[in-house]
Amino acid sequence: MPFTELRRVLSEAVEDSISSLGDSPKQAVFFYLDKSFQIRKENIPTNIDGFTKALETIFGPGAAYLEKLIARRLYEKLGLEFKEAENCNFSEYVNNAKKRLLLKRGQ
Repeated sequence: MPFTELRRVLSEAVEDSISSLGDSPKQAVFFYLDKSFQIRKENIPTNIDGFTKALETIFGPGAAYLEKLIARRLYEKLGLEFKEAENCNFSEYVNNAKKRLLLKRGQ
């Protein structure tokens, strides 16, 4: 799977997970990301750290739940087993998925 495909799948996982909040909250989150943090929905896969910081600002401690939900959906869409790690942040989950895809591709 090329990395452009990984970015597409990550975008879908973000959209799916934020949609679980409801349509109006989803629209509000994406609006706030764009206007307050200059993070457009389509740029999230290339700005994981900025996206994570924005979620933490918006949701406070609740951001961790949403980040794990996104990671879980990402792994599911990629056909990878998701294992929750105690001190693993969202960026690490995404990087781990990339590494596992490379290993899978090498087989």
